[in-house]
Amino acid sequence: MEEKIALDVVNKNAAGIDIGSRSHWVAVGQTDEEIKEFGVYNENLYELADWLTQHNIKTVAMESTGNYWQNLHAVLISKGFDVTLCNGKFTKNIKGKKTDVKDCQWIQKLHSLGLLSGSFLPDEDTEVLRTFTRHRHNLIKQAASANKKMQKYLRLMNIRLDVVVKDIVGLTGLKIINAIVLGEKDPVKLASLRHYNCRKSEEEIAKALHSNGRKDFLYALKDELDTYKFIQKKIRECDVQIAEKLDEIIGKDPDKQEHHIDPKPYKRVNKNTPKNIDINLKSYQIFKGVDILAIEGLSHNTVLSIISEIGPEGFKKFKTAKHLTSWLRLAPNNKVSGGKVISSKVGKGSNRLKIALRNAANSIGNLKDSTPLRDFFMRINFRKGRVSAITATARKLAVIIWNMVVKGVHYENPEGYLYLDQKRKLGMAKRIKKQINKFGLTNEDLGLNTNTCNTAT
Repeated sequence: MEEKIALDVVNKNAAGIDIGSRSHWVAVGQTDEEIKEFGVYNENLYELADWLTQHNIKTVAMESTGNYWQNLHAVLISKGFDVTLCNGKFTKNIKGKKTDVKDCQWIQKLHSLGLLSGSFLPDEDTEVLRTFTRHRHNLIKQAASANKKMQKYLRLMNIRLDVVVKDIVGLTGLKIINAIVLGEKDPVKLASLRHYNCRKSEEEIAKALHSNGRKDFLYALKDELDTYKFIQKKIRECDVQIAEKLDEIIGKDPDKQEHHIDPKPYKRVNKNTPKNIDINLKSYQIFKGVDILAIEGLSHNTVLSIISEIGPEGFKKFKTAKHLTSWLRLAPNNKVSGGKVISSKVGKGSNRLKIALRNAANSIGNLKDSTPLRDFFMRINFRKGRVSAITATARKLAVIIWNMVVKGVHYENPEGYLYLDQKRKLGMAKRIKKQINKFGLTNEDLGLNTNTCNTAT
């Protein structure tokens, strides 16, 4: 007699949906009569929801296929269904020929048995803010592409502006490029547009601005300059949308509005940071008194990514900091067989928050002053290399931020933040103390004996 293993049904009245670009296949059971195909238009999505209601479905599972699932997910949530959005790699163990019918049946079976775990989804406000910030990031990448093309056409015109200025779209560079596009050819006049902060002199800049007069390259340069200006305008408009959404989120909660914090002048504001948003204050209010920007290495853009990608409520969806680091693919994926660890590599996958934390970790590794996080980075860097040090430090940052947001633990840097003159004094004092200890000098040797005094005669 053939034995069978029975599994308990965890989710009763469950359905499985195979998401597609042209149609969605829905299974409410394992028979052919319990499977139906629906279109992707808005009316089809509501027909799908009504069909599920007719079969007394309470919970639905679907794969996170591209962005085709988002509209259906929103409709099902509005209709009151419990929707589980799962990663496609958890549903790929089906045996035999792969078809849409078998896929939706397999998803329905796994979900009924409680074998599917849901993916992380932010709240609605965070999702809207995430759309704005991701769009802004894409605009910045487009502006960088236009910047590279302008450098290309300047070099083809034999104008080596990239050699004499640090950034060709800075204060000096943009003035000179605008003048070139308007027809100015005199290198001396172009060099006179130099900003007073530019390190190179007018004479040296003028040497780099002798053009070969190619009109085709000049036309292409003008076209790329117009593209760059247009993108910069769109970035400023997107900044307004982000600022309004942040104010809306803070305005919904009176407790958030009560928090205020002093500015951080030691935090550098680069050219890609939103100019019309006080991210230091906004983040402090959104996280209700938690100062994430106090962590060394974290920039304004990194904090904005944390707010938009996961949000304050998103941290609470992870039971422990280990769950967060595992979701970010920053923790080792240990594979054990026969009592031995056969692999402990960090899992593949890079969402935008992971990239932001890794960039912050790399900045920590570049710090010149000794801090706890920098010392940790250097220890890992010495033993395993810089790539492993960046991953390990990014993981530590995720743990620190989770504890700050969820447990309300304040971050304290024992070294503190010092200005340049304070850093120089502190560094000089450390070097002097090191030399004194090295040569065993005493106060008498240094002439610092306070017991003797000189009297005027």
